[in-house]
Amino acid sequence: MATVSLKQDPAVLAARLTRAAQTAAASDLDAVLITPGSDLQYLLGAGGESHERLTCLVLPTQGPAALVVPKLEAPGYADVPLDDLGIEVVTWVDGQDSHGMVADLLGTPSRVALADAMPALHTLPLRAKLPGAEQVLASPVLRELRMRKDATELQALRDAGAAIDRVHARMAEFLKPGRTETEVGADIEEAILAEGHTGAAFIIVGSGANGASPHHSVSDRVIERGDVVVIDIGGPIASGYNSDCTRTYSVGEPAQAGVRETYAVLQAAQRAAVDTVRPGVTAESIDAAAREPIAAAGFGENFVHRTGHGIGLDVHEEPYIVGGNQLVLEPGMAFSVEPGIYQQGHWGARIEDIVIVTDDGVESVNNQPHELVVLPA
Repeated sequence: MATVSLKQDPAVLAARLTRAAQTAAASDLDAVLITPGSDLQYLLGAGGESHERLTCLVLPTQGPAALVVPKLEAPGYADVPLDDLGIEVVTWVDGQDSHGMVADLLGTPSRVALADAMPALHTLPLRAKLPGAEQVLASPVLRELRMRKDATELQALRDAGAAIDRVHARMAEFLKPGRTETEVGADIEEAILAEGHTGAAFIIVGSGANGASPHHSVSDRVIERGDVVVIDIGGPIASGYNSDCTRTYSVGEPAQAGVRETYAVLQAAQRAAVDTVRPGVTAESIDAAAREPIAAAGFGENFVHRTGHGIGLDVHEEPYIVGGNQLVLEPGMAFSVEPGIYQQGHWGARIEDIVIVTDDGVESVNNQPHELVVLPA
């Protein structure tokens, strides 16, 4: 059953639907087909996930939209202002051909866009029902809308940032010698919920050599005095918008040589990248600003991922802050700035803030200290 995660003025949703249809038309598409996921949440305010029963928003570039939904799940959309949006509700029951219903609504389109995360169990039947239609991804249409956040979305990101900051502020409660990463992660998950999230999307507790693996999760490794620990955590708040913030801690004074000097390089690089953010610069220029100090200090090969990713209803979405992305930044875009230095077999460090492009510069939604935080041991 659908859940409504972000109450929206019907006028806001109507504007999004109109812009999506207009962008699709400019891309020579006849329709956009959206199954449950973050795209449907953005367009209708309705969350949920796809499964074997088809729910699909049929958004033609000409004519009214329709929502094809199983009859038993239609009540879950009661809070969505479908009448105000002019969206026809087409229900079906088990045994009926729901994919054929979508095809009947479209007629004989030549080119349709499908939600990127639409399951194959719906993509393939729709292909069979629309044999004359080329299928393409919907992301080129929807990313033009979703990566430019409106005022409500930006406030949701600020709220999420403040919530995850409160969790980082409690890290001394959890990170202690003799505890496993798994035990620390369990406490962090409780704190994420207690501080205003509806769940934890991910929890990374990378202690010692595990910190050199950027996407390490948790393990049974016991945290030792002197360990450097990377904590990367985040998740959705009630609005559906996500937090994502990384800080690096030391449990007592770092045991390995050169930690403070190397960390100072990383801190300067992250600051330089954030300071570069403003309207009119390219995404790749932010990536370059982060890489230059790290490379100059001899750690270029130890920075093994892009500098950042967009964030909103998904933890990772457009725009991506990476070399080769010549996208020009505009006010309302929001993304992470998270350079890292990873010493394989020894330790790693990363600093991550979510930032918003403002009319004349940058705003960070994360405000915990950027210094290496030395915890009592």
